Order: sequence, then C-alpha cells, then structure tokens
Amino acid sequence: MRLLVALTCFLAACLAERPHPCSSPPLLSGALTVSTQNEKLWIYGKYLYDALEERIRLKELVTYDNKSFPYDVLLLYREATMYEISDHNRTCKKKPLKVDFQPLGIPKDASLLGQAVLGSSSGPGEGLLVNTWIGDLPGNAGKYVSTVTEFGCIPVSTAYQTKEYGWMVISYFNNVIGISDPGQLNPPDFCRDAETKDSKEEPVHFLSVFL
Repeated sequence: MRLLVALTCFLAACLAERPHPCSSPPLLSGALTVSTQNEKLWIYGKYLYDALEERIRLKELVTYDNKSFPYDVLLLYREATMYEISDHNRTCKKKPLKVDFQPLGIPKDASLLGQAVLGSSSGPGEGLLVNTWIGDLPGNAGKYVSTVTEFGCIPVSTAYQTKEYGWMVISYFNNVIGISDPGQLNPPDFCRDAETKDSKEEPVHFLSVFL
C-alpha cells in the first residue's frame, strides 16, 4: 500500500512538472529582430501587443535586398483594418485586414520538443528556463517552432516556414509586461480621413506584415 501511494505521488509530481501549452500575457511591449533563411530580409523593430483589444503596433527598420527603410504599421483586428503610418510625412494608408487575431503563446495542439536553459545553470540568475514547441501553421501553410519562457510564457523566438524566404526567425527581447503608452495603439489624428484601399496581398497572420 505504501509503495502504491509513493508511486502515485511520484507520477503526480512528474506530470506537474511537464510543460503545457500556454498563453502569453495579454499586454506586452518590447523589441524584436527578424531574419530569413535566404538572407534577403532583416528587421529590427519595437512592438506593442494588446490581446484584450486585439491590436498590434510595429515600428521597424527594414532591410530588404540591401535597401533599408522605416516601416510603421498598426493592426486593428476587430475593425479589420491595417494602417501604414508615416509620422514624418503625417500620411497614412488604410488597408482591409480580413483575418483573425492570432494571440502570442503556444496553441493547445502544439507538441513539446524539449526544455532547456539559456545561459548557464551553474548558478542562480545565470540562466533562463525555456520550452520549445512545434506545430502546424493555420491552413497547412507549413511548420513553426516556438520558444517561450517556462515561467510567464514570454516569447523568446519563433521560426516560421515561408514560401518566399524559407525559414523566418523572429527573436524577442527587452520584453515588458504592460504598455506604457496605450495611445500608440490608436490611429493618429491624420489617419482619420484615410480611405481604405484594397490590396491583393492581405496579411494572413501576425508576422505576415514582414513579408
């Protein structure tokens, strides 16, 4: 009987320690880089992420085919609208966004690849415990590999398969829970009169604005 109780407790402890799919905090801000397998595209930028109102703001420096340019985009999923913003010229392009909001985190159907420590496990504070998952993109568009922190489910990196660039890797850093200036998730005043223009290439997920 004691052996059965001990075995039950041991199994329960093992199951409790196994990582599970998770949702990232609903309000996040920070920085990211994007690089591609064919080396045509490189991006450094800052992001604001609001899963409560389904809004994302990206301010980036994009390098494509050795040419660099700034890019500022606001995605309002509930309004099905995307704004391309130029604060310098005070101009705004408004485009339809006919896709569902995809929250950051790990979907329930993802499979665990493994757990690891970034940095060192030799001493306290020297490493970060992370979990890496693999899954399928919506519509069987390819595979993704995503790494998040064990505690907090903060995004660390995500790799996606794309037709044009091969694997695309997004690395997140300087992440902060919360948004210091929520007003940046609203269209600027000069965007009020912007007319919606149809585009043949609609954004299909959070990272499609990089393509």
